Amino acid sequence: MTRLSRAQLQERNRARVLAAALEEFAERGFRDAKIDAIAERAELTRGAVYSNFPGKRALYFTVLADLAERAPEPPDPDSNPGPNPEPSLTPREALGALARAWLARLPLTTDGRHGLARIGVDLMPEILADERTRRPFAQLTKLNALLLGLALERLRPPATPGDRLVRVAEAALTTLHGASRLAAAAPGFTDPFTIVGACERLAGLDLDDGWPATPWIQRARPADEAWSPPPVPDAVRAEPVRLTDDGDGVVAILGLHRLEAVEEAVRAAPPGAAITAVLVTGDPDELAPLARLALADFCGCLRQAFPPSAWPRLRVVLDGSGTLAASAGVPAVSDATEVAVRVEAGRIVVRADGRGACHTAASTPGRAVADEAGRPAPTRSSAPAPGR
Repeated sequence: MTRLSRAQLQERNRARVLAAALEEFAERGFRDAKIDAIAERAELTRGAVYSNFPGKRALYFTVLADLAERAPEPPDPDSNPGPNPEPSLTPREALGALARAWLARLPLTTDGRHGLARIGVDLMPEILADERTRRPFAQLTKLNALLLGLALERLRPPATPGDRLVRVAEAALTTLHGASRLAAAAPGFTDPFTIVGACERLAGLDLDDGWPATPWIQRARPADEAWSPPPVPDAVRAEPVRLTDDGDGVVAILGLHRLEAVEEAVRAAPPGAAITAVLVTGDPDELAPLARLALADFCGCLRQAFPPSAWPRLRVVLDGSGTLAASAGVPAVSDATEVAVRVEAGRIVVRADGRGACHTAASTPGRAVADEAGRPAPTRSSAPAPGR
């Protein structure tokens, strides 16, 4: 019999703890679940549980995140009629499809004792009980609203640069989160057909959805650094990506208290620029699984409701370990981190940090910053100019 390495043993024990915690939370709920009972189910010691998770809440968030990431995404028949795999949806139809995908996960309509919604009935009370979780969750919800707004805009491109659908998306998520709370607190009160209809009608509202200029102006710093980031999973598409494959763009490294700054990068970047939001945290054991959960739960509905051609181009990467941030020259991160870099031809050519960094890096061309510093900017090719 092959002896397990220390890393393999830790991974096996972690998997056993998660499986036992799933059973305990499903049977007793978060409030009544006990760490000792989880250890007994896993046939491990209490210390072995705590060596993998700092507390019950971190374990709870991780169980829910795993369930959300594994949740099946059956196609919504109303979002894909006929044989055409890329239907021409309107924002109204897409919001209706999103609402149906969302409501299908609520306790009233979810079958099975291990469903995400049934085990997660204690999630929102637990988030609301502590500012350490409430503030990141608010920022994660703003990020989800931005993703939804960008997807809606791909179905109905803005007539003018200031004509956006992000506020409509915020109203839709407000409605859907409210339906989720009522489904848990007052089963039977929420009528799914009413909620779907309300979300559909939001697409026709004029919510004065302009983006004002950012009040935070930072000075960009020129740079000339090679960048070779590791492959990472994109939470929007649930698939690995290489950040260097899309060419030039902006990489925003943001703590979970600063996710709203992604919107500043999106609105300031030139058309077609690749934008990647790298989410970091100073509490990876507890807040990283909360971020995984919030994104996986929403993006699963987004992928179900919208055809791939309408998925937002914005990429979102969860960097709980800080490895990707370190590869971009940000070795220390916290929930207040806001650093943005501009990448051209595989090199970092602009840096900015602090409030307004995303807007600055996205709106300042690398060549302009390098010229201002009195030296040539990195170019796409080292070949001599014609005639030389």
